[in-house]
Amino acid sequence: MIPLLATAATAVRPAAQAAVQPGAHGPGLLGAFMAMLLVLGLILGLAWLLRRLPGAGFRPGDGLRVVATLPLGTKERAVVVQVGSRQLLLGVSAGGVTLLHELPEPLPAPGPVRLPQNLPDFAQLLARRLRKDP
Repeated sequence: MIPLLATAATAVRPAAQAAVQPGAHGPGLLGAFMAMLLVLGLILGLAWLLRRLPGAGFRPGDGLRVVATLPLGTKERAVVVQVGSRQLLLGVSAGGVTLLHELPEPLPAPGPVRLPQNLPDFAQLLARRLRKDP
């Protein structure tokens, strides 16, 4: 029985050594690096191609500008869009976009936002809250 075990052990030893040797069955570090370069090159090539195709750009439309937006509900809003020299009032909902009105004259440009001068300092507000002063 012992000679049988000895011959089985010698038969198994070369197979185990071949499995432990690095690079014997896998692509190794160089293969993984080359695969990564191939994937990065593919991504860059597709990005270049997407930029060259007509209509596939991510640029905002020339001559279009959102002037004002007013939320009307969770998924509905009214939007004023300027197209060239015309301003259109659009209704935007989950079902689509509807032209509500063409404005006869453009909306006035909003002025700069001015804060009141008598606002307390943040440090003063925080100290007052921490002391629980009214």
